[in-house]
Amino acid sequence: MTDTRRFATDIRLRALELCYHKRTSHIGGALSVADILAVLYNGMLSISPQDANNPTRDRLFYSKGHACSALYAALELRGFFPGLDLLQQFAENGSYFTSHINHNLPGVELSTGSLGHALGVSCGSALAGKRRGKDYRVVTIVSDGELDEGSNWEAILFAAHHRLDNLILIVDYNKIQSFGAVADVMALEPLADKFRAFNWAVREIDGHEIPALEHAIGTAKAAKAGRPQCIIAHTVKGKGISFMENELAWHYRSPRDADYAAARAELGAL
Repeated sequence: MTDTRRFATDIRLRALELCYHKRTSHIGGALSVADILAVLYNGMLSISPQDANNPTRDRLFYSKGHACSALYAALELRGFFPGLDLLQQFAENGSYFTSHINHNLPGVELSTGSLGHALGVSCGSALAGKRRGKDYRVVTIVSDGELDEGSNWEAILFAAHHRLDNLILIVDYNKIQSFGAVADVMALEPLADKFRAFNWAVREIDGHEIPALEHAIGTAKAAKAGRPQCIIAHTVKGKGISFMENELAWHYRSPRDADYAAARAELGAL
């Protein structure tokens, strides 16, 4: 394993490169989730590129599939795409590197990006694991905006009812969704209290603080309390690039030449 902070920066740089060269969107959300992915793929998830279909592996369901560049970057950096040229093939017609995450690629459990579905599938995977006596963990990453979807709250009820303590939900709570601030579009607060009322175990952390992420995810993986685990990770949309941080425009914009050069400089790739 490498230094996790360096790994997170490399994820950001690669996601930025993908969005710049292929003129794709959602760089803001990719930057907000980079630290979470770095912690997961730097030892927290029991999965390897050499054995990506092992039935005992941990499963990651990436519900915010529109921010695919970050997950593609993490998987590429961890060796899941040998022989494949991510930059050349990304968002190209006929390629599996689609602009929403694609399950035809190694390490990807579910095609997502149509929001509100992955948590329900995760519940099924977690329930199957418990009924089969398997010891794997199911981790699901959702965006805060998609918690507007009623399908998520049905899954949240289901997980608690079935005591799915092998299920970990991480909310990338960057406070901005497609049409504005989450608080203005559909307020979620008090979010932690809502999960507790649904009988989930809840932790709130700084989603860019590596030790806090490691502790929260490690604790959730070890828990056997008969309750699903929720980690509310408070993040910043566009994290790491000052002119993108907390700016709604970077939900949609792709970086142009000057943006790209300035962003790489801020991330330390002069």
